[in-house]
Amino acid sequence: MQKIVVAITGASGSIYAKLLLTKLLQMKEQVAELSLVMTDNAKQVWETELSEDSYGNFDVKTFGKTDFTAPFASGSGQYNTMIIIPCSMGTLGRIASGISDDLITRAADVILKERRKLICVARETPYNLFHIKNMEAITLAGGIICPATPSFYSRPTTVEEVAATVVDRVIDLAGLKNNSYRWGTPCPPGGEI
Repeated sequence: MQKIVVAITGASGSIYAKLLLTKLLQMKEQVAELSLVMTDNAKQVWETELSEDSYGNFDVKTFGKTDFTAPFASGSGQYNTMIIIPCSMGTLGRIASGISDDLITRAADVILKERRKLICVARETPYNLFHIKNMEAITLAGGIICPATPSFYSRPTTVEEVAATVVDRVIDLAGLKNNSYRWGTPCPPGGEI
């Protein structure tokens, strides 16, 4: 049973966060506690991209971006995994520099110092040299950079199916048992080209 915090920042890719929260809530036998923190920009991007504001409707513990009383703001909270999805390059840079100026960057710092699992779903293209060096710094500190790069070998036919290829990879990286398409197995029905 894992304790997981999901952080959503203001990068494009709200669909990834929505699908991840939906799927994690269906994995109650593996997830003991699920917490959420969002930036104001994340809420604005969600509403712009998805034309709705369902981010407040998920049955999770939600914390404000400056609420340092959140349990995952301390190593004693014993959260196993933090997933930042999507992870803006600004957030990535602050984490890489050790700047804990909000709950997201503080929680990431805690996860790294406790040698637990930090997964940053970077959503930017192209990368500049600062982005690459920040990704290197987080990787060297024990974090995982998982670019929001979908795969197509399962032959997805909808935007949600395309986004799910990234979300399924993130769930695998978190160490959860996940029933999803695997390379070398037959394509799902309707996936023929």
